[in-house]
Amino acid sequence: MKTNVAVFFGGRSVEHEISVISALQAINAFDQSKYNVIPIYISKQGRWYTGSELLDIRNYKDMKALAERSEEVYMRPEYGDYNLYRANPGSGLFSKKNPVVEELHVAIPVLHGSHGEDGMFEGLLETIGIPFAGCDTLSSANGMDKITMKMILRENDIPVVDYVWFTDKEWGLKRDEIISKIENKLGYPVIVKPANLGSSVGIGKASDRAALIERIDNAEKFSRRLIVEHMIGDMMEINCSVLGDCDDYQSSVCEEPISKGDFLSYEEKYGGGAKAGMQASEKRIPADIPDDMSEAIRKMAGETFRVLSCHGVSRVDVMVDRADNKIYVNEINTIPGSLSFYLWEESGISFTKLMDMLVALALKRKRETDRKTFTYDANIFAMGGGIKGGGIKGGVKNKR
Repeated sequence: MKTNVAVFFGGRSVEHEISVISALQAINAFDQSKYNVIPIYISKQGRWYTGSELLDIRNYKDMKALAERSEEVYMRPEYGDYNLYRANPGSGLFSKKNPVVEELHVAIPVLHGSHGEDGMFEGLLETIGIPFAGCDTLSSANGMDKITMKMILRENDIPVVDYVWFTDKEWGLKRDEIISKIENKLGYPVIVKPANLGSSVGIGKASDRAALIERIDNAEKFSRRLIVEHMIGDMMEINCSVLGDCDDYQSSVCEEPISKGDFLSYEEKYGGGAKAGMQASEKRIPADIPDDMSEAIRKMAGETFRVLSCHGVSRVDVMVDRADNKIYVNEINTIPGSLSFYLWEESGISFTKLMDMLVALALKRKRETDRKTFTYDANIFAMGGGIKGGGIKGGVKNKR
């Protein structure tokens, strides 16, 4: 019997389109003789759809028409119910007696950015209890938030550049104080970032106070939490993917993205067109760096993955200061663009094998999780003795 694998993509995120590209690449990589792959597209409004129309990238040029030609679906937030249900089982074009589209066996989220990569969607999957690939709720949230991530890494002696963080409300109330702190601690130039977005959305360089204010004003449009980082003068960016779980993982070969500016922009990452995805951006694979530096980066990437309790496939981006060859972790992408398949192909693991391994990891974690105790076979309401705190009688709070 084939394994029913649901691939979730799209979502309420500024990285919506990038998620579509990554997901269609992953769907095409599955071994169709082993898996029945069900695409589940989440619209920008949060509605879920499935159907064969979702498999053609050209159809996304008109998302309203695409939704009309697809079937709206949902899952119940009930533990152990892995069914995918029709939203409208008894009416309209898709009128059918059976409300269930398919029973799902494994879920693979390929959602980038907010409301998908930040733990929110993972929390839903954990509530349902379905096996799923990738980081759990906590590690997704920690990996997505650049501030929390850097705090955890620094606590575990993994080097990160100096930074200052604050909220959008603090920026509105204490602007002069924040500017002074940035200038005294970091100096110029700096990089301004939304704390919880990827794909270089909202990121900007500032070399003076006027540019700093402009970049922060732009970044706060995308996030409530903001981070300003010291910018390395002569910097080389290196990426490395990690695959497995926090107890058993492996690191890929390293890549060096090629940027025309100070950092890799959204356009440079995804300018290769709708079918290309992250692997189309210009890069050197393997990175043209000494073997000892490559090994140090691969080790640091693995340790970052472990410390953050990651799972599945992630990509760790580091910065190398060419002045002294010091290496700093920039960020981790817990659901990387194109699932970093191009790095694993260069490491001897095909895209098809990568998807096999993600399914296996999902099932392994489910088996391990099911061995843990989450409830006790006891009912405190049947133990007697009443409930402290007056006003509750017969299970209903007294109204006055």
